[in-house]
Amino acid sequence: MTSSQHSDNLPVVIVGAGLAGLTVALQLAQQARPVIVLAKRNLEEGATAWAQGGIVGVLGGDDSIDSHVRDTQDAGAGLVDEHTARFIAERSADAVAWLVDRGVPFSADPSGPLGLHLTREGGHAVRRIAHAADATGKAIHDALLAEVARHPNISLRERWMAVDIVTSRQIKRDEAPRCYGIYALDIDSQRVETLDASAVVLASGGAGKVYRYTTNPDTSTGDGIAMAWRAGCRVGNMEFIQFHPTCLYHPQDRSFLITEALRGEGGVLKLPDGTRFMPAHDPRAELAPRDVVARAIDFEMKRHGVDHVWLDATHLGEEFLKEHFPTIHARCLALGIDIARQPIPVVPAAHYTCGGVVTDLNGRTDLPGLYAVGEATYTGLHGANRLASNSLLECVVLGRSCAENIIARGTETRPALPAWDESQVENADEQVVISHNWDELRLLMWNYVGIVRTTRRLERALHRIEFLRSEIDDYYANFRVNRDLLELRNLVDCAELIVRSALMRHESRGLHYSRDFPDTLPVSFPTILVREAKRRPMHGA
Repeated sequence: MTSSQHSDNLPVVIVGAGLAGLTVALQLAQQARPVIVLAKRNLEEGATAWAQGGIVGVLGGDDSIDSHVRDTQDAGAGLVDEHTARFIAERSADAVAWLVDRGVPFSADPSGPLGLHLTREGGHAVRRIAHAADATGKAIHDALLAEVARHPNISLRERWMAVDIVTSRQIKRDEAPRCYGIYALDIDSQRVETLDASAVVLASGGAGKVYRYTTNPDTSTGDGIAMAWRAGCRVGNMEFIQFHPTCLYHPQDRSFLITEALRGEGGVLKLPDGTRFMPAHDPRAELAPRDVVARAIDFEMKRHGVDHVWLDATHLGEEFLKEHFPTIHARCLALGIDIARQPIPVVPAAHYTCGGVVTDLNGRTDLPGLYAVGEATYTGLHGANRLASNSLLECVVLGRSCAENIIARGTETRPALPAWDESQVENADEQVVISHNWDELRLLMWNYVGIVRTTRRLERALHRIEFLRSEIDDYYANFRVNRDLLELRNLVDCAELIVRSALMRHESRGLHYSRDFPDTLPVSFPTILVREAKRRPMHGA
């Protein structure tokens, strides 16, 4: 490696191969920029492919930008940044059209705008959700992956995991902080390499796996949030973890999401005795925002001492259910549940991280050269609760603006980066410490930092997290890294961010409900955490 090089000669490294990351990659590659995309598991295993509902598009004659912004603000419970919501809403129609141009097979309606069938989900005033039956995320992801795989300017690396961000201060302590690249683990060879980059984009998704029960795939371990935090970036609104109201309750599948669109089309929630309960909790009943529905289910389960409730869609008819919800119908049928004739057993589960790395509308973080897009970020769009189907929209709109900003940046001379140093570590003698701490962390987060919280529970969780961190940091400092260790390290960082944010909010708002502070304050602000300058174990330093 030469002592210095020009940034124009270096690739943009994108951490994550979901919708946000692939959008950035395609936009950059079309401008002849070299791109490396890292996927820590197989390319198909990210959260995008699991999304069932759809993507917002302000397309219909009965819809408007103002209406979408208003619905986003209502769901966000007073913490939505209006400028952000309007910026994204104004670009929603173009985002959907861009996906159509990429070959995404949305459900069609010849009489609908752009020839698309639009559905409605909780919190939306009108039908504005473009979808591909009930497997929209997979349809989008498959289409974009196919295009990315064909593009000569994009290199896809499966089973590569980012370890940490390489900053200027690892080269020279008194330099202004900026991002120069990342350390990344080749999981198959177990080698850590230094990847020089003209820019790094964190598109690594949320932190749902910090909870014992989640609708998220195994990739959702908060990697980008934790890496950005360790590099000195601010993090916002981490107390707002969205619990999806309806995750399938079945011993053979505890991560299968039952899309909100099923309630949007008329599915109703019932107690085991058949009593419908949502109208008693909110006048919008099953179409209330997710936080309202999740808390109502949690309340009814505890009140009646049951371990699940029922989502009844039998009155919609078999033909309708097979046409509009084929994935759910087939998956449930394989588990012995005929949703055309039986209600579906459901429970709430951790679903979406509404906070994350603080960015602007170009994906820029506090660290020059480091960008973040998608669920790993806090942009102000989701506020205290995400409006259904705004997440895929955010990925496309801000993924494209992020790429445009990277393209517009000037060139600079870059120093050679330090190699990963593992001269002082050895192979781990056993993995039980990792597996035990992983289980303990997820269980304590579920029990103490779930849908309903108390200050005492949060303080107990924080105390235990600090103890776990000391064990994890000691392990990290002394043994060679592997994926399980890196994910656990990131999850414990995210767990602490969630708990500290929750302790700072002395009210109940949106997704954060505290028994000690049950009222909603008349004026409230985002929770922004700033990292103290302190040293943590790091092999590459």
